[in-house]
Amino acid sequence: MSVTHEKTMLKSFDAKTATRALELAREALQIETDALAALNARLANDETVGQAVSLLLQCKGRVVVSGIGKSGHIGKKIAATLASTGTPALFVHPAEAAHGDLGMVTPEDVVIAISYSGEAAELMAILPVVKRMGGHVIAMTGKPTSSLAKLADVHLDVSVAKEACPMNLAPTASTTVTLALGDAIAVALLELRGFKEEDFARSHPGGALGRRLLTHVRDVMRKDAAIPAVGLETRLPDALLEITQKGMGMTAVVDAGNKPVGVFTDGDLRRMIEKVQDFTKVVIKDVMHLNPRTIGPDQLAVDAVAVMEEFRINQMLVVDPDGTLVGALHIHDLTRAKVI
Repeated sequence: MSVTHEKTMLKSFDAKTATRALELAREALQIETDALAALNARLANDETVGQAVSLLLQCKGRVVVSGIGKSGHIGKKIAATLASTGTPALFVHPAEAAHGDLGMVTPEDVVIAISYSGEAAELMAILPVVKRMGGHVIAMTGKPTSSLAKLADVHLDVSVAKEACPMNLAPTASTTVTLALGDAIAVALLELRGFKEEDFARSHPGGALGRRLLTHVRDVMRKDAAIPAVGLETRLPDALLEITQKGMGMTAVVDAGNKPVGVFTDGDLRRMIEKVQDFTKVVIKDVMHLNPRTIGPDQLAVDAVAVMEEFRINQMLVVDPDGTLVGALHIHDLTRAKVI
């Protein structure tokens, strides 16, 4: 579609239509907001959420979420939220379960079955089997007297006064309420399990938080021959060659036991240019900075970032518990690892 055609279409969308569209959108949002407020008020005198959370905490297996249609889509999100916040969970399609996938469910599992009507044939075909094998069922429906509600060990009422759909047909407010209640249960479980940031990171190793909380200095530091290091008696030209070859903009200065006692950087060199005429006579121990910043290989990479930011440095040396040099770290290493 051309830009000119797009602009023509936008112009044809007149102010009156735009105003009406906004009114309709706000009406839909208000209906869903009211539905959530009604759910919150209803829960004030409802023990079922506590019962459901208790059942899920006692679950020795996994939480199996199931639903069909729009309820299935909401169920997938609830299962994903539970799994990422410390409650092992998966979604099983009820139609597929009736044709073999029910084998995924064990007697130690808890099934969360979602159906607003509480009469979904696909769920009612498999849940009696789950009950017979000794599994527990939590139902989320809008009909407390439905077949599914009666079958369940715990029934969670997700009824709404009306859907946001003007025909009161398309699941809108009801799916919002169901999803919100699923989130609320996941958060309650998270808190009661003592789920921490580190646990969340283990479930999200590919995400930014995972990289921040799971990446250690040893994972990103330069090792062995890639570490820039010279001895105390090294002449400055040789030290500069080491800095150039290793490409870190600095070199560690180590004693006979390979323990860093100083550091010399590109910045130090620039500051020396106006003061020193003959670099060939300069020994590195006479111009190095004493007591360089160091970090341990088992510390988190984000700790190195914090030190670099605090002291406005771009490189750090990595030492083991005995103080021996085992690595070097440049801020670019942390950037490449997406820790920053």
